Amino acid sequence: MDRKKTGKDAEQYAERYLNQQGLRTLLRNAYCRMGEIDLVMQERDTIVFVEVRKRRHRNYGGAAQSVDYHKQRKLIQTARYLMLSHPQWGSQPCRFDVIAFEADLAEQEPTWYRDAFRP
Repeated sequence: MDRKKTGKDAEQYAERYLNQQGLRTLLRNAYCRMGEIDLVMQERDTIVFVEVRKRRHRNYGGAAQSVDYHKQRKLIQTARYLMLSHPQWGSQPCRFDVIAFEADLAEQEPTWYRDAFRP
């Protein structure tokens, strides 16, 4: 299976999982020139920016650890742009979550890192 298809499958699985946990999807694959955010969701009054990571092996630190400082900066810049582009979100708190898959999607539930990092 190619990487793009695997990534898309992981994002869809993560979205379903988070919907089951009570989050509501606002946007999928939100792009701007600064970067891309896989899922933008809402949990009660909080806007949740979700990065989905899938790794077949734990080599090089695994899925969650791949959201390094550089990736975090890009996510934060993209989130700021999205918050400005959607003024209805402006007064709501936000956070950054990571959904990590370390093996075959059919073999496990994802690991959900709530409030994984802060701007």
